[in-house]
Amino acid sequence: MRYFHGPCGGSAVKLLASLAVAVLFAYPVIAQDDVDVFRAPDRGTRIRVHGIQILPVGGKPFSGRDHIEWMRTLEDGIVVTTELYAFLARDSQGRIYREHVSFVPVRSNQPMRRREIDLLDPVAHTRTVCIMAKRHCAITSYHASTKFVPPPTGLQDNGTRYLTRETLGSDEIDGLSVLGSRETMTIGAGAIGNSQPLVTTKEYWYSPDLEINLLTTRKDPREGLQIIHVIDLSRAEPDASIFQVPANFIVEDDRQAPTSRN
Repeated sequence: MRYFHGPCGGSAVKLLASLAVAVLFAYPVIAQDDVDVFRAPDRGTRIRVHGIQILPVGGKPFSGRDHIEWMRTLEDGIVVTTELYAFLARDSQGRIYREHVSFVPVRSNQPMRRREIDLLDPVAHTRTVCIMAKRHCAITSYHASTKFVPPPTGLQDNGTRYLTRETLGSDEIDGLSVLGSRETMTIGAGAIGNSQPLVTTKEYWYSPDLEINLLTTRKDPREGLQIIHVIDLSRAEPDASIFQVPANFIVEDDRQAPTSRN
């Protein structure tokens, strides 16, 4: 063991003591093993942010990536910004492929975990949902309309909400003509437990050519700001193999009627 002597040794000891104090206060004190904990399990709160919605329209193939940026301002003023990129596609038959991946801190270069794959087939009328972690797919019935009609403006939900809509003109995104619109929803005080009227806005830039929103902005004081943008857009026919169940996955067909028991 080496001992320090003299002024230099005293300075070194003081430096080590200072470092020890700094480390002590830099990290939370770990609870002792003998401390009793009285509580039940808790699942917390989870919010799922939906990307662009795709209708099973035939004859309008495309592929691209959903880029979702989600900014939330917390009660103490801290701003939390996360993002994800998720592949999506639709073929000429109207079949839809889309991924669901986990959010990561914005521009962090952290890997995004692919949680789920959805395969929607309007010809076979099947929805196949594959959970990546379980390597399991479930097939259910799928009957979706190829048309969407926006809700009417004015009073809604027994007069507790009021919707307005305005046009934003035309523009161009990735070489495609888009039409803009903005919807403002005012939720009356008390309708959802809110002490004052609550206002949300949604802005859409819609491609009539593909019948999808290429850019969507959602502003909601409960959920923050969400910007959904379709990037890396291609109008070529997507590879047919992506509409197949991944190899070595267990497939359960939930469309079958349950077997009766005697």
